[in-house]
Amino acid sequence: MPLFPFRSLPVPATDLPVPTLDYAAFLQQHVRLQPHSVVRYVQPTETLWLKRVGRSNAAWRYRFLGAVARCLRVPVLTPVPNPGGRVAIGTEVARLRDLAARGLRVPEVLAACEDGFLMRHLGAPGENTPSLGNEMEQAVPRGSATVLALWKQGLQSLTKVHRAGTCLSQAFARNLVRCPDGVIGYIDFEDDPATALPLPLCHARDALCFAHSTAWILHAADALPAARTQWQAWVQTLTPAAQQALRDSVARMAWAGRFPENRKWGRDAQRIRMAWELLRP
Repeated sequence: MPLFPFRSLPVPATDLPVPTLDYAAFLQQHVRLQPHSVVRYVQPTETLWLKRVGRSNAAWRYRFLGAVARCLRVPVLTPVPNPGGRVAIGTEVARLRDLAARGLRVPEVLAACEDGFLMRHLGAPGENTPSLGNEMEQAVPRGSATVLALWKQGLQSLTKVHRAGTCLSQAFARNLVRCPDGVIGYIDFEDDPATALPLPLCHARDALCFAHSTAWILHAADALPAARTQWQAWVQTLTPAAQQALRDSVARMAWAGRFPENRKWGRDAQRIRMAWELLRP
């Protein structure tokens, strides 16, 4: 799950039978009292996460970014509004339930109210579930083949989402997690791109987010040339409309190829350049 600051509640050791937790009552008891917006609670038989309502987001930022996307003529960059507050909580609960109904691995919503919701940890009780991005980065010393295998699994997880007739919210590698059984799970759904963009654009957006968040790791592992071949083959599995949206978007971003490959203009510019090297025709 996301790396938010948290405090875990202490769990006393006991061999007595563990009573079934009343999730709705637990949510009501803690949702307004916890010190952070997201807190992990370790129970004797499971790990829970409680996410409470946060502050609202300024609407003018989305209008500004929307104007930028129109000026650049890259509709896939159209921002997806996330008002924050109770709206974001409602959106995330609805998206988690919808994705679960489509057979996708997401945290199970156990209880929800206007001010927050309680969900079950994707991993084993008391254990962290690493993001795909972290796992890829940690695999760099083990060589390009290991990094490529993880990256390809990420691509396959996007395919699974798209074939289920939906999209992710922010398909960065940090929001894909590898569960203990090796299956990729998905987290962070405070917005719904399908409410702002046609589904083919949402799929192209997923592809661009994943590419941007992983290309620099592929570069560090000397795996970028091999990944480009796999990427081009994977793009052919998208619908024709999504392929066209992706091609148009990449063509409009040709300026990224002018960025230096080193950190002369900063790490962000370098990562954009690496993404361009992965995406370029």
